[in-house]
Amino acid sequence: MTQQSLAYPTLSEKVAQARLTAGLTGAMRRDYASGADVRLRSERMTVPAQSADEVLAAATEIAVPMSFGRKGTLEVRIATSAAEIDAAQALRYRVFYEEMSAIPDEKTKSTRRDVDRFDGFCDHLLVVDHKLADGAPEGTFRPEAVVGCYRLLRQSVADLNGGFYTASEFDIAPLLARAGLDMQFLELGRSCVLPPYRTRPTVELLWHGIAQYVASRNLDVMFGCASFEGTDPADLAIPLSYLYHYHLTPDEWYVRALPARFTQVNLFPKDQLNPKQAWRMLPPMIKGYLRAG
Repeated sequence: MTQQSLAYPTLSEKVAQARLTAGLTGAMRRDYASGADVRLRSERMTVPAQSADEVLAAATEIAVPMSFGRKGTLEVRIATSAAEIDAAQALRYRVFYEEMSAIPDEKTKSTRRDVDRFDGFCDHLLVVDHKLADGAPEGTFRPEAVVGCYRLLRQSVADLNGGFYTASEFDIAPLLARAGLDMQFLELGRSCVLPPYRTRPTVELLWHGIAQYVASRNLDVMFGCASFEGTDPADLAIPLSYLYHYHLTPDEWYVRALPARFTQVNLFPKDQLNPKQAWRMLPPMIKGYLRAG
């Protein structure tokens, strides 16, 4: 373990410290002698209730701050109203459909909103620029002040609402079964940031919010889908092959795409890859996930 890595803690270490600070005992700590993350004690947060409505109502009462912090005019917070969720959906439309290559159906095109069934029961993490909130009533902000977002789906909520979004792309049932009831998963998805805000402060705020959310909900594992631009694997042979050769998960965490969506990603021999070149070809979000572990 180098002195540099000790000076700059990983995301998992930050989450562990936040969980310990919050008094949650299912935290992880870094054993610097072995370089491994060690579970201090497993303790899953449960909410006793008889019905799905009661479970969801009780879950909302667990103290999760609306705001997780600020940097200058930027604030990271959980959406608390339909209007704030609508602002996130408008942002997602601008990034996914106007900037990137997603093709909208007629309803999506007419509403100019990126919406699916998961939005109604997920938590929505927002980055708000308060200098764009001028003129809004006190305690609120204009929709255009939302400059970044993430969608967060806890396993306890997914179980009550037909499962995770990721299950529409990958066969994650074996992974959840291997992990067992002692592990609680958090699905991250629908992440986007407006181009002028794709800077370190914004990204750090998003990850700070996620870390605090994980700690406050006593969650164990983060996972989800991330995308490359384009749909032809041949055009992405180098970065996909790099992920296959250098970042394939251990067996206990391995999942496969659903049969109808499966495509081979081992497209380029490892001995012919230039890792530095391949790394530069990865989308920024995937680089961030790899850095975070």
